[in-house]
Amino acid sequence: MNLTTEFQDSSILVTGGAGAIGSNLVTELLTYDPKEVVVLDDFSSGYRWLLPTDDALTIVEGSVLNDEKLKRVYKRDLDYVFHLAAHFANKNSVDHPETDLQVNGLGTLKTLEYAQMQDLDRYVYASSGCGIYGGDAEIPYEEDDFTIDHGTPYQITKQVGEMYAKYFNNLYDLPVANARFFNSFGPGEVPGKYRNVIPNFFYWARHGRPLPITGDGTETRDWTYVGDIVDGLLRMAVAEDAIGESFNLATGQDTEVIEMAQMINERVNDSAGIDFMERRDWDDKPEIVGSIEKSQRILDYEPTTSFADGLDEVHEWFEANSDRIEAAASDEFEDHDPA
Repeated sequence: MNLTTEFQDSSILVTGGAGAIGSNLVTELLTYDPKEVVVLDDFSSGYRWLLPTDDALTIVEGSVLNDEKLKRVYKRDLDYVFHLAAHFANKNSVDHPETDLQVNGLGTLKTLEYAQMQDLDRYVYASSGCGIYGGDAEIPYEEDDFTIDHGTPYQITKQVGEMYAKYFNNLYDLPVANARFFNSFGPGEVPGKYRNVIPNFFYWARHGRPLPITGDGTETRDWTYVGDIVDGLLRMAVAEDAIGESFNLATGQDTEVIEMAQMINERVNDSAGIDFMERRDWDDKPEIVGSIEKSQRILDYEPTTSFADGLDEVHEWFEANSDRIEAAASDEFEDHDPA
């Protein structure tokens, strides 16, 4: 599988391309000499400054719910669609379930409807390994072991998206593949009220605040470096046997939350320590780790960045972009909720 030639002279759409994973994906795609990479993003959680300047890059500001914007980006003769736009994530969906359903449900359906009218090589849907599998699933999570007993609207709508993608594959032979992300982290992830824990912990540690852990800290997560997730997405887009399948993009290894917090405090020299808080009602998964056997076998996927090295990359990115990060995050934290 030669990724350096697969995307050459291709036209590629990335919805949510200004987000943390999307911007890393776009940056990587542009190194393969594509004809055009089109980003559709409403910038509700993404940032233009995360995207590179490139003659092959077209940015369209708009929502996946807006038919006029969708017609504009789909009027091209597209080869690949990476659908990453989403209403993210668990706590946000609990607070705003109708918006979650609109964006993650109807928005995904719309992108599939427009994709079905194209002659695509691949439509890759960004699902959630942390959402698809139930709290009682066996560890490590395997792709066939998912649940309908979910704890948040986000988990429900991510599974709905997978079901719609599979439906379009079954009925219209749309060449879809579902990517199940496991706790992505890395450069490009700006802290905020509804963001992931690692950028928020870096932000709080840099401000000398104790890091709030919900639970006792022995909970584990399969944190996966964004560069490895991008590599998995690209492989899903070109592997023939990936069509109609779902894949865990994970590491197969887990780390305790308290260890993660300590590693961040060490890098930032934050002596404020850790605060323990009551676990959130919807958080019923004390242990999350994904099996990558299927991804290794079909995609030749192999994560290469260790958790420690990935945290070093995040630390360096915070240092290099501190002014922009501060401007984006300064109004986000009125309380100590690590949502």
